Amino acid sequence: MYCKIKGPLTLFCQRSAHSMQQHMHPIPHILRGLSFASLLLSSVLLAQSPQEVHDLVYATVDGKTLKLDLYVPATGHAPLVIYVHGGVWRNGDKTSGRSFATALAAEGFAVASLDFRQTVQAPFPANIHDIKAGIRFLRAHAGQYGYSAERIGITGESSGAHLALLAGVTNGVKELEGNVGDQLTTASDVQAIVSYFAATDLTTILAQSTPFGLGVREPGLTLLLGALPDKVPELARLASPVFHVDAGDPPLYLLHGDRDPQMPVNQSLQMWGVYKAAKLDVTFDPVHGAVHGGPLFFTPEHQQAVVAFLRRTLFKP
Repeated sequence: MYCKIKGPLTLFCQRSAHSMQQHMHPIPHILRGLSFASLLLSSVLLAQSPQEVHDLVYATVDGKTLKLDLYVPATGHAPLVIYVHGGVWRNGDKTSGRSFATALAAEGFAVASLDFRQTVQAPFPANIHDIKAGIRFLRAHAGQYGYSAERIGITGESSGAHLALLAGVTNGVKELEGNVGDQLTTASDVQAIVSYFAATDLTTILAQSTPFGLGVREPGLTLLLGALPDKVPELARLASPVFHVDAGDPPLYLLHGDRDPQMPVNQSLQMWGVYKAAKLDVTFDPVHGAVHGGPLFFTPEHQQAVVAFLRRTLFKP
């Protein structure tokens, strides 16, 4: 018998252990019948599970509080990876990063999953201003929450990967840094990027898209930019990671399904090509048979490759 590390039982056990310590309540019914050795093993496993801090406010803007969830492994002083959720820039929330965060925490990384303003609340660049505010907050509060801020990674899926890429390659770009949050003098740079099927060039994405992809992308881009990219070309370039790559950008790992009907695989290939031309550290990992997301991106082969990349780039030599 044992106490599972994930799922509802873990949360029940955690609360019960706290209750027994603080109030000496009887052992919960669900734990009755366990041997002392099993209970001891369960407590050890729970002690090794990540500390979770939910709904931590990192900034307030236009009357809206911006929150994040934080997962810190018991090992302490772990490098931090920031997760940016997808949702065509207009929906989704930080809770979608939970499974990714707990898996990565088991590998020795701290993970923060951010909420930020959606395009139904404010157009670009509000979302990237919020994300950079989140990076600054997390760097400034590393000592308080027990992770390392020396080297920070950022990752995301789909539109979240687009924003993660943009944050990663635009350190110091005034128009994108914004003035959100209280840590305006803290750096917002990151030291590694992992991109899952991202948009990278908003000036070419529609020409590359399938009819199905256009049905998703056109309304999403109109909300993001206020118009389709050809109507606001300078704003589309500002929002496109490929136009910001320079010699100081961090190592990049790109994953993209070769059967993605929604986000053209050429978007990741363009980013890979720009990084290669700049002689930067980049890996393109085509996920054969994969569409827009799904379990093929998280097979042991791909998960181990991503973890190895993050270990190489974030763990201090």
